Amino acid sequence: MNEVSGNPGGPVLELVNVDRHFLQGDNDLSILSGANFVLQRGETVALVAPSGTGKSTLLHLAGLLERPDDGEVVVNGETCGQLSDDQRTAIRRSEIGFVYQFHHLLPEFSALENIMMPQLISGLSKAEARERAEQLLDYMRIGHRADHRPSELSGGEQQRVAIARAVANAPLVLLADEPTGNLDPETAGYVFEALDALVRQSGLSAVIATHNHDLASLMNRRVTLDDGKVVEME
Repeated sequence: MNEVSGNPGGPVLELVNVDRHFLQGDNDLSILSGANFVLQRGETVALVAPSGTGKSTLLHLAGLLERPDDGEVVVNGETCGQLSDDQRTAIRRSEIGFVYQFHHLLPEFSALENIMMPQLISGLSKAEARERAEQLLDYMRIGHRADHRPSELSGGEQQRVAIARAVANAPLVLLADEPTGNLDPETAGYVFEALDALVRQSGLSAVIATHNHDLASLMNRRVTLDDGKVVEME
């Protein structure tokens, strides 16, 4: 395996010599150390690594949910280290979509309303938000479940709604942290295929953390974490 290096051509996401460490008692626990990563436009990358190696930390840094202790995160050409919290939030809202292992849907709202919510926050009209939400639900093959609340949906349906919500504002980058980790293998395969098709159809760039090597093989390339660095997998 070789350490990942940058490529020309207008990347949408870059991690440049990123360090991240945490204090654990009296010990300084290093999670990422001089990590470099480049995500090109329209590229899908699987992040495959054991639990506890820093996958979630890397995604949180890439999504501007955490700040690195050293190094820099660049989103669509904008260096984000010195930005205010409000500026980072604005970038997350417009440029980055998140999917987690647990769906985190708002329980009091329907599937349709959950997908409309981020669009309304971004300033779209109710009619525009509804139209796009309906289109996304149809694309994910759950349009007939639009009026159901999360508790009335199966695990696979909940996660497909979460995926639709993540891309509702047409972000440049989708970050997914074990998006099928809570699903049985058959449902996981279906949800992952739907996610992969949506990403490719929309031209999104995506980083998807997964333990499933079969699912990872659908991506353009695979990377892992080794001694705090991002490295390519054969």
